[in-house]
Amino acid sequence: MKQSAAGLLGGAGDRHALLAWSRRGVLAAGAVLTLGACGFKLRQAPNFAFRTIYINPGAAASLANELRRSIATSDKVQVLMEPREMAGADVVLELLSSLQEKVVVAQNSSGQVQEFTLRMTVRFNLRTPAGKLLIADAELLQQRDVSYSESAALGKEAEESLLFRSMQSELVQQIMLRLAAVREL
Repeated sequence: MKQSAAGLLGGAGDRHALLAWSRRGVLAAGAVLTLGACGFKLRQAPNFAFRTIYINPGAAASLANELRRSIATSDKVQVLMEPREMAGADVVLELLSSLQEKVVVAQNSSGQVQEFTLRMTVRFNLRTPAGKLLIADAELLQQRDVSYSESAALGKEAEESLLFRSMQSELVQQIMLRLAAVREL
């Protein structure tokens, strides 16, 4: 019981559908070749100029933990966690401060809050154990606007915490890119 692909699709009218799918396949292959020719590459794990890093968390413990996990995914870099190991590290990342803010942006005519801006700021530097600054004190900021409704207060609290976690992850990625930009120790 042999059937052609067009026969499986149900008849002569479906041959046109099969041809349309074939054309889409050719177009997709052409797009992939074009992207490859222009130098497009998917994001890869960063290459660091150092082999060991000590992260001094300061007041940013949760950010430091996420940063440790992100750096540790690279097989080439060892994250040192004990303060006594700091002297043996190639570089020391100091998280100087981390601040989360919730600012009222809009209120209705009766004074009820309608919109907030959530902000997360982190300050850090990177240095050698001897004290040579590789990245001077830098500040990164993430912010998100959030509408607010008194009737959905619990849902908005959950959304707020989710947005803060998302901003923290984005800040970790930005720090990782800055660490990867360091070329000489």
